[in-house]
Amino acid sequence: MIRVLAAVIERNGRLLVCRRPAHKRHGGLWEFPGGKIEEGESDFDAAARELAEELGVRVVEVGEVELSVRDPGSEFVIDFVRVRIEGEPRCLEHAALAWVTREELRALPLAPSDRRYVAHMDGRDGG
Repeated sequence: MIRVLAAVIERNGRLLVCRRPAHKRHGGLWEFPGGKIEEGESDFDAAARELAEELGVRVVEVGEVELSVRDPGSEFVIDFVRVRIEGEPRCLEHAALAWVTREELRALPLAPSDRRYVAHMDGRDGG
């Protein structure tokens, strides 16, 4: 299993989501930003590295894992964690990024694991 960190970043009641590049797995779908946790890396270190690469921001704080989801059809387990950042996110690797309300988030075409997390946030299992 390969652990992947998904950063749940909230600012002014809106959540940051990014659109995956068309050529990648789940291409064109929206997701919480993040990436693979390297061998021996803490969640904080992984978040700091990935979010600097993807968004050009600095990670200030990383919370506990809120939900772990096995990505269907892959060896990835995605761990959703709350992350606090400094700086204004820029789109360095994704096709787009957006600050959305929970209502807007529910209407987006989300990657499967991210859809499960949104159901979890809403108090539903999302199975």
